[in-house]
Amino acid sequence: MLKQDGYAQQYQNARIMTASPAELTLMLYEGAIKFGNIAIIAMENKNPAKAHENIVRVENIIQNFRDTLDKKYPIWEEFEKIYVYLLRRCHECNIAKDPEIMEEVLKHIRSMRDNWKEVMKKVASDKSNPAAQARVAGGQGNKAGYTTSAGSAARVSGA
Repeated sequence: MLKQDGYAQQYQNARIMTASPAELTLMLYEGAIKFGNIAIIAMENKNPAKAHENIVRVENIIQNFRDTLDKKYPIWEEFEKIYVYLLRRCHECNIAKDPEIMEEVLKHIRSMRDNWKEVMKKVASDKSNPAAQARVAGGQGNKAGYTTSAGSAARVSGA
């Protein structure tokens, strides 16, 4: 079993190291969803320590999105408001250990993730913009300086 876990960790590390910036953003959304789902299960099982640990992980991912907003685009202010709201709700969830609050946070994160997937598809299919395609696909020579910007069934799987 331990050997399998080592292989899984190696695979995950390789996946992260070879991912494009857009794919990394998607992984962060999926990670936030996964950790939020684990926190909900922990709250339902009356395990406040595990709930706290995973709520903090969700907060860290949201804070990362907030810290990497590209302020040269006016839309950054709207994303800033969303991230501040989600962080506040995570704090409230952590204090109250209320799974419904985390469900609300996850609803927003899922929506943002789904929108991000659509953006990735559209850019990847835009044959008129090879530079954007390279950034999304992680193509060679990506010097665009891309930064992240932008939200109870099968909980642990992140669905």
